[in-house]
Amino acid sequence: SSSVDDYPVDTIAKRFRYDSALVSALMDMEEDILEGMRSQDLEDYLSGPFTVVVKESCDGMGDVSEKHGSGPVVPEKAVRFSFTIMKITIAQGSQNMSVFEEAKPNSELCCKPLCLMLADESDHETLTAILSPLMAEREAMKSSELMLEVGGILRTFKFIFRGTGYDEKLVREVEGLEASGSVYVCTLCDATRLEASQNLVFHSITRSHTENLGRYEVWRSNPYHETVEELRDRVKGVSAKPFIETVPSIDALHCDIGNAAEFYKIFQLEIGEAYKNPSASKEERKRWQATLDKHLRKKMSLKPIMRMNGNFARKLMTKETVEAVCELIPSEERHEALRELMGLYLKMKPVWRSSCPARECPDSLCQYSFNSQRFAELLSTKFKYRYEGKITNYFHKTLAHVPEIIERDGSIGAWASEGNESGNKLFRRFRKMNARQSKCYEMEDVLKHHWLYTSKYLQKFMNAHNALKSPGFAVNAQASLGEPSGMEDSLESQDSMEF
Repeated sequence: SSSVDDYPVDTIAKRFRYDSALVSALMDMEEDILEGMRSQDLEDYLSGPFTVVVKESCDGMGDVSEKHGSGPVVPEKAVRFSFTIMKITIAQGSQNMSVFEEAKPNSELCCKPLCLMLADESDHETLTAILSPLMAEREAMKSSELMLEVGGILRTFKFIFRGTGYDEKLVREVEGLEASGSVYVCTLCDATRLEASQNLVFHSITRSHTENLGRYEVWRSNPYHETVEELRDRVKGVSAKPFIETVPSIDALHCDIGNAAEFYKIFQLEIGEAYKNPSASKEERKRWQATLDKHLRKKMSLKPIMRMNGNFARKLMTKETVEAVCELIPSEERHEALRELMGLYLKMKPVWRSSCPARECPDSLCQYSFNSQRFAELLSTKFKYRYEGKITNYFHKTLAHVPEIIERDGSIGAWASEGNESGNKLFRRFRKMNARQSKCYEMEDVLKHHWLYTSKYLQKFMNAHNALKSPGFAVNAQASLGEPSGMEDSLESQDSMEF
């Protein structure tokens, strides 16, 4: 009798070597780098060292099964790991000169696929088996320099990797933390859900990959011979070996989604007047949701969806939505509370959404702490019926950690997972369009096509080509030649890069 392996060693996965991928990406950017040096009045012959800052994203995709063919329906899931070159600097004397900065850090056009696998992101063994070699290469590159010929001169590059494009589920999975429902509510600090609900605003970021590794050792060896409860409290919920280094941060997209899901819930509770009717039955609560869905569809043209997503979140989180919802709520006092809650939220949101809040929304940035404290006050008074002794993971992060991250990184929005999430759509398209049929080749084709799609060189070429085709060529040519922006929302405007 043959025993079947639980974790197929031959999981279908294709990847580039991390170092070759970075070399290829930098060579593709040769023109941009030289152009950037010129614009900073730097000598052409400078050999560096250049510092390259890389954003890393990883995301599990739901159902990617082909909708035809015979055999049983297996829910086929995929995991995609990508990187984006965010900026390149060179040290000149005591200051860093910027040679390149990604203008659209959340576009799918600069989010380069490194690894595709047909696997479930919750399948820890397969994930570690496939991503660990990648992480080993990354670890080696953190401490070494790359020599690369750019513009005919050998130059030196160093890399800084920042794993910020992960949703909370995946951060917890790869950093060895308990799942999202844990009493340890946060991936940035040690607060328990109760502590976070009693002190909504004042927490510092203390967790790190290194600390998680240390805590895992303690969890594994139990050096003080404690009970499970004591041990778990000592390691604050670290109970598996961390295998990918992430930056303790907030993913802007999932922050939007998580908070919108919570507002959607608040709307239902307000429709049912849960603040004076806390013991309502399941049936009644279903009715509140149906009422809300019907009304949102009528007033806001928002169709109910299975899982909250970015687009729904954006449309839901508006003053108009609150006005519509208030039509279903009798009490004027509750109207005021809801309006104020949404008003504060909309003042806070640009701060974690902007690529550069200090430039794009300086006022919101200055008022953030004030607004977040008022928001917290509302939750613990007017909305006490929901937030007594508990708080959602993303409300906690939004209220407690945003200012510290902005101070550290200058932005939350620029470091989001959005580019990788948009890349998921491309994955589906390339798979339909032009991939060989056998699964193994198919992944390879999709990976290569997707990689080409992110080439800056190719994008410039396409823009020039499209400019030549367009009737107003004489006028437009100069404008479009050096400007890759014409392709930004390629998914919405043209259905793909037209050749």
